[in-house]
Amino acid sequence: MLFVRNESFKEYIRRYPVTSLIALVHVVLFILMEIKGSSVNTKTLLDFGALYSVPGYLPPEWWRFFTAMFLHIGLSHLLFNTFALIIFAPPLERMLGSARYAAFYIISGALGSAISFMLHTDKYVAAGASGAIYGLYAAYLYLSIFRRQFLDQGTRQTIVIILVSGLLFSLIVPNVDLYTHLGGFAVGFVLFALIVEILKRKDRR
Repeated sequence: MLFVRNESFKEYIRRYPVTSLIALVHVVLFILMEIKGSSVNTKTLLDFGALYSVPGYLPPEWWRFFTAMFLHIGLSHLLFNTFALIIFAPPLERMLGSARYAAFYIISGALGSAISFMLHTDKYVAAGASGAIYGLYAAYLYLSIFRRQFLDQGTRQTIVIILVSGLLFSLIVPNVDLYTHLGGFAVGFVLFALIVEILKRKDRR
């Protein structure tokens, strides 16, 4: 099973430096928000870089599409996304290499947020790593469909379960940004396909 994590703490950090750094940033920013006010306080979220939309007013600063993916609203939100990151991201970081993986993660998260912003017609404040994490899921779905030899049967089944449960979760649970999930997923799928094609061409040369 690709997603079984049995590394020691030190080994995990050494093997997956980008994933480890992202998880650390999640925790540090959450603590700072709690110290300043609260991670569920709208003003605190906006001060730290959360994304927002107010129809009829100026759009948010461009950098919020990036910063919002490292913030979380409440402890359960932080734990859920960081746990998913720690479990599911490492194989992809090893597969792509840390630099490509970092670019893939950030682009999936930022463009997922941008797609959500374009589709929303209501007033909202958004934060969380979900767009980037669904980009990771999309990469595994691509492998499950087009590169089955890279994934064992248990891993492919896990991917299907995650995607189905994630879709149901996004539809049923209130205050979950479905658009960010779908946007990050779509961007991740297309971006990973492009990366695979680029790597294939390099191998031919």
